[in-house]
Amino acid sequence: MLGPEPPMMSRGLRHGAALTLVFAGVLATASATGLLPRGEDEPAAPRVRAAAATVDRDEVARAAAEAMADGKSGAKAAEEVVSRSGDRWGAVYDAGEYEEFERALDGSYTGVGLWAKRGADGRAEVSRVQRGGPADRAGIRPGDQLRTIDGAAIDGRPVSEVVALLRGDGKGATTGSSVVLGLQRGDRAWNETVRRARLATEVVTVRDLAGPAVMIKVAAFTKGTGERVRQAVQAAPAGAGVLLDLRGNSGGLVSEAVTTASAFLDGGLVATYDVRGEQKALYARPGGDTERPVVALVDGGTMSAAELVTGALKDRGRAITVGARTFGKGSVQMPERLPDGSVAELTVGHYRTPSGHDVDGRGITPDLAVSGRAEERAQTVLSGLGTGS
Repeated sequence: MLGPEPPMMSRGLRHGAALTLVFAGVLATASATGLLPRGEDEPAAPRVRAAAATVDRDEVARAAAEAMADGKSGAKAAEEVVSRSGDRWGAVYDAGEYEEFERALDGSYTGVGLWAKRGADGRAEVSRVQRGGPADRAGIRPGDQLRTIDGAAIDGRPVSEVVALLRGDGKGATTGSSVVLGLQRGDRAWNETVRRARLATEVVTVRDLAGPAVMIKVAAFTKGTGERVRQAVQAAPAGAGVLLDLRGNSGGLVSEAVTTASAFLDGGLVATYDVRGEQKALYARPGGDTERPVVALVDGGTMSAAELVTGALKDRGRAITVGARTFGKGSVQMPERLPDGSVAELTVGHYRTPSGHDVDGRGITPDLAVSGRAEERAQTVLSGLGTGS
């Protein structure tokens, strides 16, 4: 599946995952850098035990400054230092890219409002259109084949390239810029020019299941996600079970992950970490729903903050986990503003689940591992748990 068009998957895995809502290291230095505000009720983001492959922030800043003094690119010099360090998730972004990252964490993105998947014939196919967005207004519908973007054929192209073309990466594309989509619907083939717009991400969706039960799909942990999950849980019919779908969730703000876990817990431990040897912990807020049966649906795309939620609910005995082993990104990045305005995201450590499980490189093995029809199996498990009292 090509996935959503927002900036979450706009670069390759190493570069893109850091840019797309990795475990909210951006909060760690909010007060120092002014990158993002942090509410008084939000826990400080983890800066945890030093990872085996990390890079000294002073070395990165020094390399950028020296390059600039020689009339060279500070960002490129910093990227070379990060690459040599072996930091798998470390990356350097120019000021524009990081600004887009901040906006994404606030729950918005620049794009045309369509999602796509690979059809049976291997071609890109529109799977969903955001209501009221540019693609919707242009009459583009799910099932339409996406053949070209600005004249470039996309058949067989990697996901990152398709999304980069939609967003106009590298072209300075902004709100109001146009993109020409080559489309096909049955025997009809046509070009449609649409203008990019600032759109709100749809990160929490709810639908009713038999049982009674509800599915709460969380695509990412952007600002306000946790409260929307809490409201969805409270609005569910009395006694209805919850299928919490975290498949393909690449992570997000740690405060939103904690709030999401809090919707199903009455206080208690969510995760642990340390700051230069000083032990720290994240705790759920009291008052969550502890009666409804819960099944968490996960896969290899469940990453970072989504793994934090998965681990908390699994270890605390609050949810049965179903699906495939999660990705295994338990490392935490922290931003450092460089002299030229670019930003280096550097790995500073890892977090652990309540039972002490180190997620990084290992992932979380679900209680019930399934290779196919995962959603159906998850619903069967949920129905077998009965209803909440």
